[in-house]
Amino acid sequence: MHLKKKKKCACVSLVCFQVVWVLHCSQLGCLPAISIFTMCSLKSQCLRSKSPFCFNPSGAGGWSPSDSDHYQWLQVDFGNRKQISAVATQGRYSSSDWVTQYRMLYSDTGRNWKPYHQDGNIWAFPGNTNSDSVIRHDLQHPVIARYVRIVPLDWNEEGQIGLRIEVYGCSYWADVINFDGHVVLPYRFRNKKMKTLKDVISLKFKTSESEGVIFHGEGQQGDYITLELKKAKLHILLYNQLGSIYGHTSVMTGSLLDDHHWHSIIIERHGRNINLTLDRHMQHFRTNGEFDYLDLDYEITFGGMPFSGKPSSNSRKNFKGCMESINYNGNNITDLAKRKKLEPSNVVRPHTVPVFFNATSYLEVPGRPSQDLFSVSFLFRTWNPNGLLVFSNFADDLGNVEIDINEGKVSDIFKKDTLKFSAGSGLNDGQWHEVRFLAKENFAVLTIDGDEASAVRTNSPLQVKTGEKYFFGGFPVQMNDSDHSLFQHSFQGCMQFIHVDDQLVDLHAVEQGQLGSFANVTIDMCAIIDRCVPNHCEHGGKCTQTWDSFKCTCDGTGYSGATCHNSIYELSCEAYKHLGRTSNYYWIDPDGSGALGPLKVYCNMTEDKVWTTVYHDLPMQTSVGVQLSVLQLNYSATMDQISAITSSAEYCEQFISYSCKMSRLLNTPEGNPYTWWVGKANEKHYYWGGSGPGIQKCACGIERNCTDPKYYCNCDADYKQWRKDTGMLSYKEHLPVSQVVVGDLDRPGSEAKISVGPVRCQGDRNYWNAASFVTSSSYLHFSTFQGETSADISFYFKTSASDGVFLENLGNTDFIKLELKSATEVSFSFDVGNGPVEIIVRSPNQLNDDQWHRVNAERNVKQASLQVDQLPLEVRKAPTEGHTRLELYSQLYVGAAGGQRGFLGCIRSLRMNGVTLDLEERAKVTPGVKPGCSGHCTSYGMYCANGGKCVEKYNGYSCDCSRTAYDGPFCIKDVGAFFEEGMWLRYNFHSPGTSVKDLVSRTLLSSTDPETTATDLDLNKEELSFSFSTTKSPCVLLYISSYTQDFMAVLVKPSGNLQIRYSLGGTKEPYNIDVDHRNMANGQPHTVNITRNGRDIVLYSLPTTSDTQFNSPKALFLGKVIEIGKIDQDIYKYNTPGFTGCLSRVQFNQIAPLKAALRPTNVSSHVHIQGELVESNCGASPLTIPPMSAATDPWHLDSGKLGFILCLLCLGIHPSASFYMRGDRYIHLS
Repeated sequence: MHLKKKKKCACVSLVCFQVVWVLHCSQLGCLPAISIFTMCSLKSQCLRSKSPFCFNPSGAGGWSPSDSDHYQWLQVDFGNRKQISAVATQGRYSSSDWVTQYRMLYSDTGRNWKPYHQDGNIWAFPGNTNSDSVIRHDLQHPVIARYVRIVPLDWNEEGQIGLRIEVYGCSYWADVINFDGHVVLPYRFRNKKMKTLKDVISLKFKTSESEGVIFHGEGQQGDYITLELKKAKLHILLYNQLGSIYGHTSVMTGSLLDDHHWHSIIIERHGRNINLTLDRHMQHFRTNGEFDYLDLDYEITFGGMPFSGKPSSNSRKNFKGCMESINYNGNNITDLAKRKKLEPSNVVRPHTVPVFFNATSYLEVPGRPSQDLFSVSFLFRTWNPNGLLVFSNFADDLGNVEIDINEGKVSDIFKKDTLKFSAGSGLNDGQWHEVRFLAKENFAVLTIDGDEASAVRTNSPLQVKTGEKYFFGGFPVQMNDSDHSLFQHSFQGCMQFIHVDDQLVDLHAVEQGQLGSFANVTIDMCAIIDRCVPNHCEHGGKCTQTWDSFKCTCDGTGYSGATCHNSIYELSCEAYKHLGRTSNYYWIDPDGSGALGPLKVYCNMTEDKVWTTVYHDLPMQTSVGVQLSVLQLNYSATMDQISAITSSAEYCEQFISYSCKMSRLLNTPEGNPYTWWVGKANEKHYYWGGSGPGIQKCACGIERNCTDPKYYCNCDADYKQWRKDTGMLSYKEHLPVSQVVVGDLDRPGSEAKISVGPVRCQGDRNYWNAASFVTSSSYLHFSTFQGETSADISFYFKTSASDGVFLENLGNTDFIKLELKSATEVSFSFDVGNGPVEIIVRSPNQLNDDQWHRVNAERNVKQASLQVDQLPLEVRKAPTEGHTRLELYSQLYVGAAGGQRGFLGCIRSLRMNGVTLDLEERAKVTPGVKPGCSGHCTSYGMYCANGGKCVEKYNGYSCDCSRTAYDGPFCIKDVGAFFEEGMWLRYNFHSPGTSVKDLVSRTLLSSTDPETTATDLDLNKEELSFSFSTTKSPCVLLYISSYTQDFMAVLVKPSGNLQIRYSLGGTKEPYNIDVDHRNMANGQPHTVNITRNGRDIVLYSLPTTSDTQFNSPKALFLGKVIEIGKIDQDIYKYNTPGFTGCLSRVQFNQIAPLKAALRPTNVSSHVHIQGELVESNCGASPLTIPPMSAATDPWHLDSGKLGFILCLLCLGIHPSASFYMRGDRYIHLS
């Protein structure tokens, strides 16, 4: 919705082609007006005449005031209002006189001047660098005014102020209607009632009042629309009573609209969507309620509300000021008012004269000295919480008095009497506030905003004798120290209606040097700026400001940074996974710095690919019992947020189920569906779970296994018994399910139940979206980057090159670029019109190490920043004044650009202002660039823990845990099981007939890499690790047998001590190592790591007579030893009734016997289990399983009493000693 644009006017020189009046003034007085009728241009050479400024086509000249100081200005009167679009300047002809910087003020009346604003600042135009060249500035937005004033700020140091000027623009005309605050302007509808789907209302207004209704329309049924000023801000209110939800909407925009300058408003409504444009700043919003049409009766009134007798209509003030160009749905209201002579009463234009103070200003006015009554009143407005308002020395050495604003309150201080009191609060809000202060002997009263009830009074001892001078906003630096104010902050802001000793101060007399004095103030102008409008704090950040700057408070928004631009959350579950996180609920922000807010999801990281789950509030098996039921699903996220997840996912699904009894579903094979579901785009879908778009079938119809083959859904057979149609909806462009409509329930006996699962999505295409740049001249190009006031860029890179350009985008003079400047330096440079800026991050380590590095760059109106990996953030503050908009026109180049050396390597997950650029898709059709990138394991292989092997994938990597005792995506999940009495597990290394050169056995038994494996199965060293918890002793935890008499065992002795036994031959008895004298059968988890290398085991050595080889390992036992042949007597004794407890992460060299039993693999054939093995994490209470019977337990003792056992395991690691040795000899117990 947009208004039809007006045809642009032809730009002409207003100075040269219009009859104009030039007034040369300084703030010390004005000279007579000079009429200019000559036809000249800036190329003309004008001669000087008696007047300070002349135009003469045949000579030289220009304006050069007699005094070159900051109080000079040149004023142009166009005779009537013009639309000004450009300004051009030259210096004085063939001289050393030119202006290097100036401001432009404009006005309708020659009073109440307004400075030209650009990029949120009072704009200072760059001037000339010599006397002859022409510098032209096209205004960012046109100015409509009758008067223009040029104020030199700086000039050539070797000369003085010299200026020739030309102003460009076109004619402007508009009927103006004055409103006096009493009379309103009604527009009667042709039809008594108006029911509109679309509305376009536009107008311009100016006022010096902070409150007032601009227009109002209402209907008898309760609808209304109101536009009004409240505290100098624009409020639009809409109300509609149609539907179940009351549609009350209130939106606020703008600030400081009581400046008595023109402001334009455009309201465009289409149904519930509204664009509200105030002075070129558009705000879009959607109204509450369920209405599309706005019903208004009889009329809409401009300038106030019609008197209706309703209390609400009388509580609002009418508008007082001027309006022009009022247009309502194509009707020119101002033209109708003029033709019908609906002339409002004459409005007395305000004669207020504001005065503008900066940090070095003061205004001195005389008072009536030696009076017993001190009286001051004035209005002020400011953003600063602190500042000096008034200061005056009393006569007769009675001290002084000052009035300050202190922390937003007005305070009065009598220095000699040490008396201080304050009133008001929050007075630094930019609004006009009135201060009235009166003091006499032993009495003083301070009143704020005319509120007598809240006035602060004091009857403290006080002597008053007024002095000669009153200083407002500051004081001269040459004042004696004893006369100085106690308050050190000068006032920054505006004052008006200044009264001293009950007399209004004539500020024009002050301006002309006839009264008092001043320094660095501007009279007849209030240049206050609301730096929070428009609000640069994004994502709901709260904006606060002082006179010179603003600050964003981002608490509770989910964002951080100077403008609350950066999300504090990761983009996806995939990103959390690669930070090493485990399955849990997480906040994610799918579009990063984009408009979508963060949402909470469940991240399931137990599989190779991460699942993201978004839940809704519809219970499973929801019964449906009326004829046409609409089941609404309310998700924990908005549809836009879910769409962001589904669009970036590789695959999405949502379970849906329909249980029926005499309730048909899709009415197959050829009927109209009774039930359907509504998806993401509010579209109806007539396929069911297990089927696909365009196929009116259920899963059984696709698989051809429906209960009745004549139908394509089980429920369509219309049986009286319960049937069900279930399946997954997996066409992600249609997900999520937002509604289910159930229809066939109007017959007796019809019943139905609906179940809809959460939305589950897998993978993140954006996270791994990558391209490889194989030549230094290769590049990808994209559309122009739109980052005028806020830009963020993030990506990963890996390279072996020492330099290269990552990306670049150019404008006429503006640009933005990121590059690798050297092997240790990343540079972020840009220019928004204030000159090039470069930020460099220097890394202590090489960045061309062919590993992934992350770059984050941001630029906003407050600052620019650059971060590489986790190195400190480099920040550069933006200038307080100057250009803030980044204007780019070229395409965005990723890689080589403009003949520069491009980037060689990989770039991944390139996001700009929350949007991921599809590098892979563009690389498919671009020479010199390949989609995807290999080598992820060089950066992410560290995440594969516990010996897991990193495996390269096209779009990432995975961890191969097959050679470990762990499971999960990063090989960190323990694989454990609970053992009941009598249970045992045997892992056979190989059978007696197996060749000793069997590669599988030789590889698994070796503790080293397969390529360096010994040629037989005799072991010179072993690595054994496992965890256990038990409350029973004695027991055998682990036993390794052999085809010889060699064995190894780990036991818990009757005392609960842990013992390791080795028998490698060469000794008569096994070598026993009592590792720890603590009771290990305490139900706590303990970890055992054993490494033997030859004869060395931890702090112990095997006897020198012992062999160093473990000959022909045969089998590994857990829980119990079931072996034929001779068994060590102690092991035989400890073996009954067997181990009871939990064993986990058992690994012997490269063999994980417990995992092989619980995770079927190609080595699972080596495993034999007696009893039922129940998986357990060994940190929770396992299931209780009946013990083995005596008939199946060869180690059963008749005297043993069997029963049910419940083993309680505790989370965490029990505190214990740890033993370490250098090299490969160590044992670790915990």
